[in-house]
Amino acid sequence: MQLAHYLPVRRPLIALLGALCCAAAGLTAGAQTTPQTVTMWSHWPDEASKRGFVEERVKRFEAATPQCKVNLQFIQKSDLYASVKTSVRTGQAPDIFWLEPDEIAFAKSGYLEPLNSHININNLEDWARGEWTLDGKVYGLPVEAYTVELYYNKDLLKKVGVELPAGMQLTQAQFTDLVKKATAAGITPLANGVGDRPYPGAYLLQEVLLRKLGTDDYKLLLTGKLSFTDPRVIEAMTWVKQLVDAGAYPKSFATMKLGESHYYFHTNPGALMFPIASWYTGRAFVAPEKGGQPKGFPLGIMKYPTLDNSKCPECKTLAVGGSYVMYSRSKNKDCAGKLMNSIATVDNGTRWLEDVLLQTGIKSDANRMQGIWVPYFKELQERSKGARFFVGTPLHYLSGKCADTFSQVLNRGFPGGQVSVQDAAAQMDAACKSAS
Repeated sequence: MQLAHYLPVRRPLIALLGALCCAAAGLTAGAQTTPQTVTMWSHWPDEASKRGFVEERVKRFEAATPQCKVNLQFIQKSDLYASVKTSVRTGQAPDIFWLEPDEIAFAKSGYLEPLNSHININNLEDWARGEWTLDGKVYGLPVEAYTVELYYNKDLLKKVGVELPAGMQLTQAQFTDLVKKATAAGITPLANGVGDRPYPGAYLLQEVLLRKLGTDDYKLLLTGKLSFTDPRVIEAMTWVKQLVDAGAYPKSFATMKLGESHYYFHTNPGALMFPIASWYTGRAFVAPEKGGQPKGFPLGIMKYPTLDNSKCPECKTLAVGGSYVMYSRSKNKDCAGKLMNSIATVDNGTRWLEDVLLQTGIKSDANRMQGIWVPYFKELQERSKGARFFVGTPLHYLSGKCADTFSQVLNRGFPGGQVSVQDAAAQMDAACKSAS
């Protein structure tokens, strides 16, 4: 009798408990299937090949990892940097954002997450990984790498009656002659503008100094341990000043923006040479109606000239550019790490080469490249054959007042013809030797 009374009570109770368990399980399952959304800020809004590469990597990641979604935004570099520098302090920074290695101070300030436990570090080139290493930890995924090249218009070179030697490198006297012949023909020798960037005006001087000094002394110069009044430095600056006085740069040098300098070189009015990093392709290898170089443009690459008695004529700058970092206070580190690891593969390194036609800090296989631009990339590789690389541009070494002085003096005032050799050297020493 007691048992008969007990069973009717237990059955509703068991049913109720079962329903509650199912509901709880449903809530748990729902929580597990709710995607984690990673916010990612990238530069390159107007560089179609780089933007397309990133968009495709995100698309494939989302398809393979349904528990993770990505809110990808492309932002101009200056705006991105301004926003990030504010948001990291307030805790509102995106989970992943774009930086260059000269901003390693973000890691020093504790704003970046070490990537060692998130990505396969072995898939990064050693030299590129080193650019983002601090106290043994790696803080950046070096997608973009580049060399500093001297592009030229083959037809204009013929027009001024100059033929490059087999080694594709002119001597000091030969390059001076080339600049003078171009100006005499009404052709701007070097397309450059510093209206919105702190470095392109110094590319020629930078590469001449590297070759004159060699890698060790060049590094001493950039770290404030060698004076800009060193006779070799003065010799290099004096020669570049002679080229400036001969009309090497455009009259609109001070105001012309980086994108405009590309168009100036390959389209209108046309310049003989363009000292720029190998990311030239990001803007130039798009349709002409989108600002790219004209179809069939006679593009060539020569080596930078060398001063007489240069210590390292074969030296050349190699640097890491656009990279992705993770915010140390991110609440979505699991998915953010998975996304960055999915990018850091040899296949993607090779795909970057094919799609962007630019070097990368991710390991890759150039022999697998295909497409109409393979001859260009082979020429780019040929110009680096036998090179002794110096890793990093001046802005990767300079900081604070020294970097500001470099931007204002060696990037702008000196090549613009507004500062003498002696004044430029004195200003750099005053800013940089004290910083060391």
